[in-house]
Amino acid sequence: MSASAASLEEPRITPLGSSAILFEAPGAFDIQHQRRIWALADAAATWDMVVEAVPGMTNLMLILARPPRDIGVFETLLRGAWDTGDEKHVEPTVLELPIVYGGEGGPHLHDVAEGTGLSVAEVVRIHTEPDYTVYAVGSHAGYCYLGGLDARLFMPRRKVPLVSIPGGSLSLAGMQTGVSASAGPSGWHTIGRAEISFFDPKRLPPALLKPGDVIRFKAERVIA
Repeated sequence: MSASAASLEEPRITPLGSSAILFEAPGAFDIQHQRRIWALADAAATWDMVVEAVPGMTNLMLILARPPRDIGVFETLLRGAWDTGDEKHVEPTVLELPIVYGGEGGPHLHDVAEGTGLSVAEVVRIHTEPDYTVYAVGSHAGYCYLGGLDARLFMPRRKVPLVSIPGGSLSLAGMQTGVSASAGPSGWHTIGRAEISFFDPKRLPPALLKPGDVIRFKAERVIA
């Protein structure tokens, strides 16, 4: 193996500002990989100076109590914990989520059908078949990054992002799909809508789902 190829298998560890560290994992985008991120987060949360360990999509952010004197200490800890290969297996909460596909709440359903070479009915069928695992929660409060999208529904991001889509909008882009937890901008293709509150500051915990939980989309109605 060449030196350049070997380097692709090494984690990337970089400072974020003065009091945070980002660990970016090498390798595949899959559930086994993400389980290692969750296990790493649990381990890192016990380390001295770590206020919070926040798992992302194939990455982990450490928020520190104060700027570290030597980031190398955390580099050693992170690499050592990652190299164990430990995975965290979660007993998931399963959320069945009714979706109205198409219509006003899913204005890009036909665009996805055209872009993938599928019919609208096939897009909906393929989208509702998998169980989607919550890989990470973030981007905005309560939003779930999901793994499990069928490769047949791959669509590049929109060339012109939308200024805002409503909370509850179901969208997809690349190999990801998800439901917006609140209104905001989006470069994804919106194919449906759900009536759901993924985040409520008065609820304990405020986020409805956690990493490892599962979403099953159900077609309540298709407006072709």
